[in-house]
Amino acid sequence: MEKIVLERAEQGIATVIINQPEQRNSITYAMWRSLAETFSELSSDRSVRTILLTGAGTDFSSGANISEFASIRDDPKKAQRYEVAVDAACEAITNAPKPVIAVMRGYTLGGGAHLAMSADFRFVHPDAVCGIPASRLSIVYGVKGTRKLLALVGLANAKRILFSAERFGAAEALEMGFADRLCEDPMEEALALARDLSALAPLSQAGAKYILNGLVHGQLDDAQADALINEAAASHDYAEGRAAFNEKRSPRFTGR
Repeated sequence: MEKIVLERAEQGIATVIINQPEQRNSITYAMWRSLAETFSELSSDRSVRTILLTGAGTDFSSGANISEFASIRDDPKKAQRYEVAVDAACEAITNAPKPVIAVMRGYTLGGGAHLAMSADFRFVHPDAVCGIPASRLSIVYGVKGTRKLLALVGLANAKRILFSAERFGAAEALEMGFADRLCEDPMEEALALARDLSALAPLSQAGAKYILNGLVHGQLDDAQADALINEAAASHDYAEGRAAFNEKRSPRFTGR
């Protein structure tokens, strides 16, 4: 059984599914690597306009598969290699030049929280339970995951989440900014947003995502931002947008 499943639908919507429901979609080292490869593939696929990330069954993800830590994360060197794989998967989501929506229900814990925070939007079901239990395992949550948490929930909430390892529900996740939308059917609402986003200009979205992420995390490369701005200005899509406006019709964007 494939542990990371990729489904493609019409209108350029791709869905990535963490597929280990019998273990609440806990993520093995091999699955972290597979996630990085999958999102890298989707990033370079011009036919894909929007990506949904979710878990099979009743949970988004309970985080890293701790049962394998005794063999693959039992010393500092192995721990560092493991964290590199986690960061690679999460950064592949963050750096995907198209919108990513995390669709969450049940557990979103630990490394699963890092995956969700790497998406652009997080839609949660009322039964969602979130948290980062690193302090129960004597693990220091990584810099990149902590940076994302801080940007979403603020300093006091980030400290409480990391210091206490306490879990919080969907309503609190929404209130503190960890989640963007609370809904009875998060997948249907995510699909509705994905359809809307997929009809708009991919180059605009890619540029905006790069600039916003860079500003929030203090890592903006002005030269790269200028290159994205110039690419859009010279694109077929820019000409198409102007023509559609003048002709009072919907534009047909291609990402070129």
